Amino acid sequence: MREKSTTAKSPSERLVKTIRRATRKHYSAEEKIRIVLDGLRGESSIAELCRREGIAEGLYYSWSKEFLEAGKRRLAGDTARAATSSEVTDLRREARALKEVVAEQALELRLLKKSMIADGGDGE
Repeated sequence: MREKSTTAKSPSERLVKTIRRATRKHYSAEEKIRIVLDGLRGESSIAELCRREGIAEGLYYSWSKEFLEAGKRRLAGDTARAATSSEVTDLRREARALKEVVAEQALELRLLKKSMIADGGDGE
């Protein structure tokens, strides 16, 4: 019987895969926008643009689709965005402070009710 090559990879194959992952080019949002806009201008073919930029055509088309969808959502008024980590931290701190205030108010209310019961409750 033959062994499956996917189950037992040699150390050299794993090393090559790790190096490819580490050296893969990561494009910034500005670079992606520039490339998509170049394609939309139509000055050269998409295939030529992709060869020049060193990307696959499928990647270009997925960036283009994301770009157009984001524009459509923005024009439709969907302005929801992800909160930054500092905003999340500030909101959590504020929520914690508000919870403490609510707890203090609830405790004071409970103590006032108990003191009213002990006094007879009529207030006369």
